[in-house]
Amino acid sequence: MYAQVFVLLLAVSAAAAWPQDPAAEAGAIRQHPYPHLQERRDERERMVDTLLRYRGTDLSVTDARVIQAMRHVPRHRFVPLPEQSHAYRDSPVPIGYGQTISQPYIVALMTQLADVGPAMKVLEVGTGSGYQAALLYELTDQVYSLEIIAPLAARTAGLFRELGLDAIHAREGDGYYGWTPAPDAPFDRILVTAAARHIPPPLLRQLAPGGRMIIPVGSRWGVQQLMVISKDAAGQTRTRSVLPVRFVPLTGDHRGQ
Repeated sequence: MYAQVFVLLLAVSAAAAWPQDPAAEAGAIRQHPYPHLQERRDERERMVDTLLRYRGTDLSVTDARVIQAMRHVPRHRFVPLPEQSHAYRDSPVPIGYGQTISQPYIVALMTQLADVGPAMKVLEVGTGSGYQAALLYELTDQVYSLEIIAPLAARTAGLFRELGLDAIHAREGDGYYGWTPAPDAPFDRILVTAAARHIPPPLLRQLAPGGRMIIPVGSRWGVQQLMVISKDAAGQTRTRSVLPVRFVPLTGDHRGQ
């Protein structure tokens, strides 16, 4: 469930640390064989080269595996046809049902902050367009994704089948409560792509020791903080604020909590 995101961060010069040859440094990622992969390839290259590198040094996207995944996944295929010409702009794009696909920078930053390894089990809360799940699938083959809006969940599941992404475990559900029933929990990484008033306790319980959660937290329609929640081996959590963002809120019967 992607939301409109306003990153309150000024672009700076390309002096920030940046891999000179991301493809060479990326190592082995799972390059899914998308049909018609060459479509809009030049636009993807420009998206990465001109949108991700011109950022402040503290929050630059420098993870070579994330960069390579961004170069590979055809973002326009996750956007409704009337909006595909806008897919590679560094801005949110509407996908219907009051939702958006987040701007490329914030998607890349959240993926980098998650630091997903190839053997990790990852839960995404808010499937939305399916783009974030597809990026995660480049990094690990254990991706689980929840979408609360039934018609959007059905549409994206159909897109996953069309693109050969059937191995992504996607279903309709209220992500506040995590993957329930939960025989597949705990998860090494959890990414939440809608704002919560507080860190949902069910998600904390489903986060594995040594795990990490990326989540926007704050008021329902105001500016929130993008947070990184880390859980140590003893189950204790530590919270770090990264930057202000603006997402639409989580929905569901938990909203009064």
